[in-house]
Amino acid sequence: EVQLVESGGGLVQPGGSRRLSCAVSEGTFDDLAIGWFRQAPGKGRERVSCISTSDGSTTYADFVKGRFTISADNAKNTVYLQINSLEPEDTAVYYCAAAFYVCRQDSYEYDYWGQGTQVTVSS
Repeated sequence: EVQLVESGGGLVQPGGSRRLSCAVSEGTFDDLAIGWFRQAPGKGRERVSCISTSDGSTTYADFVKGRFTISADNAKNTVYLQINSLEPEDTAVYYCAAAFYVCRQDSYEYDYWGQGTQVTVSS
């Protein structure tokens, strides 16, 4: 079973930056696609970005507008999500999730999930 642990959340001022980390259990990292999702209070879970750890290909949601960057360190079994120019609307619990081989569009297509990390953007 794949286990994922997110970290890096916290309170950030508008305009600030944050780097989220998703540590993945050993053994299958190079066969995975790791997605980042977020869920704001009272809203559904939405896809933010995804990376295929085998070839480094990435996808982003349209609303990202160049502010988010996903990357992977295969030596550390870790995927990162760099978020810049944070806005109050980015306040949400951010989750990472794993699927096998290729990035998927919808949350139900991911088999394994972390517990989430809270990002709050407020002055």
